[in-house]
Amino acid sequence: MANSTSISGFLRISFSGNPGIETFHAYLFLILYLVALTGNILIITVTSQDHTLHSPMYFFLKHLSILDLCYITVTVPRFICDSFIHRGSISLWECIMQCFAFVTCCSAELAMLTVMSYDRYVAICYPLHYEIVMDVSTCIHSVLAVWTSAVISGVMHTAATFSIHFCGSKIHQFFCDVPQLLKLSCSDDYIGELGVTAFTVLAAFLCFIFISFSHTCMFSTVLRIPSAEGRAKAFSTCLPHLCVVTLFLSTAAFEFLKPLSDSPTVLDFLLTVLYTVVPPTLNPMIYSLRNKAIKAALTVWTTTDYGSH
Repeated sequence: MANSTSISGFLRISFSGNPGIETFHAYLFLILYLVALTGNILIITVTSQDHTLHSPMYFFLKHLSILDLCYITVTVPRFICDSFIHRGSISLWECIMQCFAFVTCCSAELAMLTVMSYDRYVAICYPLHYEIVMDVSTCIHSVLAVWTSAVISGVMHTAATFSIHFCGSKIHQFFCDVPQLLKLSCSDDYIGELGVTAFTVLAAFLCFIFISFSHTCMFSTVLRIPSAEGRAKAFSTCLPHLCVVTLFLSTAAFEFLKPLSDSPTVLDFLLTVLYTVVPPTLNPMIYSLRNKAIKAALTVWTTTDYGSH
């Protein structure tokens, strides 16, 4: 990272350039952050305390909620504070840490969704072997593999990004985003990061292929279930996950496939919000609204908690 030491920090450029609009964005992000915080903490609490939810599916759901809390906390609180005090500067090392944490959480999110797809695939397509395949050891090792691969991805991207020589310090984004940092490169020394990106895109594409394959098999199996009640129960466990996967992959695809602009528009800002803020905010709602077990557990937990007072 020696080449980047000439830059002591970066300047985050507001999308609007208007302090009033920037403050409005801060309030909007604050509301979304509090909603995400509340929803994910509820999921974590309920899946931890309700013994009927101590199964692999809800074990992974709990860890997805923990991950979503990390994912949104990496970028949003800093942006809220900076917007309220109208400060756009961020030091080099703060930017490095934020970039590493964001890439790690983003990679872990996709890996966790892939593991959850495998869990649902085994549960629906091979129900008689489910308890043998998805035992406690498999679940723990899966989560460890998710975080290990994510940290490796974060280290690779961060090292490659901050090894380049920066000829500017203005970032048209509300956090230290890799594509925006690459735009500040003086020459073609960002080739290393492009190589890392190509590798991670390939890994993400393989995850997408597996998720698509597993859901195709699941729907094929569910449609062959003779009873309507059985089909409804199976759909109630796989449809929320499909919604979450679609939300994350579609918003991520829009963010990374759109061309970089020298003068970002409102659309660029909205796409970034969809990619970074919306998935961790909506995931708890999707699972609690579509999953009967989660809804029942939330109802019992809130009723018991209210009655105790």
